[in-house]
Amino acid sequence: MDRRRFLSSLALLASAPALASLATAARAQSAAPLTPLKFSLDFRVTSQTSPFFLALSKGYYREEGLDVTIDVGAGSVASITRVATGAYDLSLGDLSSLIEFHARNPGNAPVRAVYQYYNRAPFVIIGRKDRGITDDFASLGGKRVAAAAVESTRRLWPMVASSLNVQSEFFEWVTTDFAVRDNVIIRGDVDAATYFHDSAVSLFARLPQDRLSVLEYANAGLDLYGNAILASSRLIAERPEVVAAFLRASNRALRETLAEAQPALAAVMAREPILDPEIERQRWAISQRYIAAADTREDGLGMVRETLVQQQIDSIAQVFELADTPSFADLYDLSLLPAHDQRMVNA
Repeated sequence: MDRRRFLSSLALLASAPALASLATAARAQSAAPLTPLKFSLDFRVTSQTSPFFLALSKGYYREEGLDVTIDVGAGSVASITRVATGAYDLSLGDLSSLIEFHARNPGNAPVRAVYQYYNRAPFVIIGRKDRGITDDFASLGGKRVAAAAVESTRRLWPMVASSLNVQSEFFEWVTTDFAVRDNVIIRGDVDAATYFHDSAVSLFARLPQDRLSVLEYANAGLDLYGNAILASSRLIAERPEVVAAFLRASNRALRETLAEAQPALAAVMAREPILDPEIERQRWAISQRYIAAADTREDGLGMVRETLVQQQIDSIAQVFELADTPSFADLYDLSLLPAHDQRMVNA
């Protein structure tokens, strides 16, 4: 054996234990049991929440050591109570509802927001132009507006009325089930209806948008945060690494979806094949405006501004005449967010 081959053989022998050690570690990591995690949406499966299904389909949660189950929701209040009771580890729920929940359960904070998904709440009232409704809220005066009894957009109307300096009874509410809201507008039973803006694509598919006026609460001077990822306070305290892992995977998928939506849309269609691809594409085009609102260009995804949260707390307390109000620390624990540079939105 010549000198070069002899030295090469020695090097291979010396590296063999290290390679064996690395292979053993890799096998141990791949064999490590995944942590089960139950996540509840706020409502049905649509493209509004497609990034979570992208993270699931591409294995981002598994890469973080998580076995995530995603279930449909039954509204923001249910999202909060599901986590508060321990039925779910995390959920997607509305910040205004969380403020009210904490106010009615003072001294007990079993649920906190850990990532602000909707940087602005997509609350709108959509009306028929042929009924005299324009982009001016004043045009709603004396009209009939359909809404479900407990829908957030309806319940928070007094905040808009106060901002516009008009009476809350500015128009007539017509209590309507979510399932028939589009129908009552199309038939002309009412002049307008409340929506989450990205939920109105079902109406847009049946009535041309040029015949409708969309009045956004944000244009009435309200800076309201919308749905956030909520986590059990116990999970945050006892297994913070699990919450952080879920946020890393979800944030990764959200950034990818904001850059290119098609893979996430495909993932959500795989979960719910009955969805209409074109409607879901249109829905996401609206959703992303509220998810990646202007503040995210500076603050990054998932973050909030404490001054705006405090304004929302004060407004909610006034509207619902709450004796106790939660603090910012009661509502949020943002210590587990991914690093700032990982949350920035590509322009």
